[in-house]
Amino acid sequence: MTILITGANGMVSREVLRELAGGQEPVRALVRDLSRTPGIEGVDYVAGDLDLPDTLEPAFKGVTRLFLLTAMGPLAPSQSMNALWAARQAGVEHVVRLSAIGAAPDAPTRNGRLHALSDWEVEQSGIPWTILRPSNFMQNLFGAVAGDTLCGIFGNGRVNAVDVRDIAAVAAEILIRPASHAGKIYTLTGPESISLHGAAEEISTALGRPVRYLPETREQVRDRMLGYGLPRWDAEVLAEYRTAYGSGWAEFVNDHVETVVGRPPRSIAEFVRDHRDRLES
Repeated sequence: MTILITGANGMVSREVLRELAGGQEPVRALVRDLSRTPGIEGVDYVAGDLDLPDTLEPAFKGVTRLFLLTAMGPLAPSQSMNALWAARQAGVEHVVRLSAIGAAPDAPTRNGRLHALSDWEVEQSGIPWTILRPSNFMQNLFGAVAGDTLCGIFGNGRVNAVDVRDIAAVAAEILIRPASHAGKIYTLTGPESISLHGAAEEISTALGRPVRYLPETREQVRDRMLGYGLPRWDAEVLAEYRTAYGSGWAEFVNDHVETVVGRPPRSIAEFVRDHRDRLES
């Protein structure tokens, strides 16, 4: 059995690789450029591009389980389609697909609506599947502290933010033991809904200095993201999430992480303590 991880240089896939590396199952990671890999020991890196289906057959050869992650963007459904086609040709036996919270044809963001298209395709593929729909990542707080100010896209809303390490733990468990998770959709949340005012308080405690959350309007979020150099499509979608999160759209929690891995998800306080240095920088 070989497990293939797509999006290997991304935040979530790197953590999935860390969870699986050194285990009993061979782990392969798909990257566009073999000179740029996460460099995790025990992982076999292979070249392939989800935008170029002709490059995928060698990477998928012998793969029995697939972690399918595509980066947010307007071409994500095409990339997912190419990966799923390669999986079918290779005889993959289970797909764990990383989707997004609230993915649906009427989702309040374009990202959620595009994910719904790819979720449907996976469900109709004939391959056993599990879909993960995580909430906003706690790791999105990295780089959000500037001096005494915290920036973010929650507005004044509360959101069930989840630690990427918990997403990875869920994905790894399903990839290793998929049978009982076939045909299930898990919406992955943290143990509590948090506001960024509360996150700022936790960061203040960890850093030993005051940090204040400064809510932004939808337009301010968009313009800040454009200032960071993000493509306009990405910036506008993050502004759509600002509207959704600010309305209370993601103010709920569940036990899906604990159901799969047998322990509660990490809290925002634990996340901040573990990543004090990255929040300071």
